[in-house]
Amino acid sequence: MPESPEPAPPIAPHDTHAIEVRASAVHGQGAFATRPLQRGRAIGHYGGRRYAPGEVGERDWDNGLTYVFGLSDGSIIDGSDGGNATRHLNHSCAPNCVAFEVETEDGTPQVVIEARRRIRVGEELFIDYALDIGDADPAEFPCRCGAPQCRGTMAMKNG
Repeated sequence: MPESPEPAPPIAPHDTHAIEVRASAVHGQGAFATRPLQRGRAIGHYGGRRYAPGEVGERDWDNGLTYVFGLSDGSIIDGSDGGNATRHLNHSCAPNCVAFEVETEDGTPQVVIEARRRIRVGEELFIDYALDIGDADPAEFPCRCGAPQCRGTMAMKNG
């Protein structure tokens, strides 16, 4: 069996050539591919101001529109403050991209966005937000993705 080709090198965190931000039919602004993206292609890093676990509760968060990504160490990245185009990836229950955490050389966690499949020029980029909402009602986080397998909420799947 032939080996899989090496993944393409990642795109720089603030690369404006692979992503274009414009109006989305799903919600507000969206991120759209400006060139074909192969499966496994790193699209960018989720950028923004970092808050340590102890600082998270000190900030007055806008619950209406957030660009916050939680990390495994309890810190967060706030894409609304110094973020890049990846903050405009909308939610879909059938996403074409995936977000995952990696560690930098110094052990700092960061979020990488990667294509889950081939993506055409002009296609909107989506991730599954899989929100951890605790005991809140999933209906308070409605999904607008319109995918055939839509679960009706941006909250993480049960079970």
